Amino acid sequence: MFFSDDILRLEAIEHRYGARVVLRVPELAIRPGEIFAVVGPSGAGKSTLLRLMNFLEKPTRGRVIYHGRAWTPGSLPIALRRKMTTVFQQPLLLNASVARNVAYGLRVRGARNGKSDIRQALEEVRLAHLAEQSAQTLSGGEAQRVSLARALVLNPELLFLDEPTANLDPGNVKLIEEIVRRANQERGATVVLVTHNVWQARRLAHRVALLYEGEIIETAPTRDFFEHPQDPRTRAFLSGDLVY
Repeated sequence: MFFSDDILRLEAIEHRYGARVVLRVPELAIRPGEIFAVVGPSGAGKSTLLRLMNFLEKPTRGRVIYHGRAWTPGSLPIALRRKMTTVFQQPLLLNASVARNVAYGLRVRGARNGKSDIRQALEEVRLAHLAEQSAQTLSGGEAQRVSLARALVLNPELLFLDEPTANLDPGNVKLIEEIVRRANQERGATVVLVTHNVWQARRLAHRVALLYEGEIIETAPTRDFFEHPQDPRTRAFLSGDLVY
């Protein structure tokens, strides 16, 4: 079901790579102010779905609607594109200081006086003490937190996260989850989280969707999704019995 205030909607989506159909999503809506998690096994199409949502790819068929209007990667106005940002699984950092990495997006946008925003973002990810250190010397968890700070300093309306804690130690996982929760609660960011970690989805999300073999199997408020799944494939996925 769609609502008039949905921030992002997918309608009648079919996406192909060559002859292979990788996604079929009749409908999916993201509501403003929520954390929406997409879970599913590896190869289910989660990252592809995210790339359609953030206009990095154009669906083979169907529409992606943002703020009530259908756009494509080529037609989306820069003012709207700047309202969203993505943090990927593998952080890609410049060979520069931590602070300069966080400042990168601001510089691209022509901002000249972002020092206080950079400092605040680094404080949020608990890396202010490393501001002048080379980003190339950071641990994997620290590098991912720099990527988050680089996204947060832009104050996005929509924050897309693609497996942001994959292969990280429990301490950094906990820190990043806290950062995401604060971004949602204090900054008001709408968050779309792609993760294979169902327990992370349970901890963070307001609603959860299961993506399996390119199709949305079930979408529900988090408590209902985990405690009262309606589809047998959801129950099998949550119990670990789904073979893939």
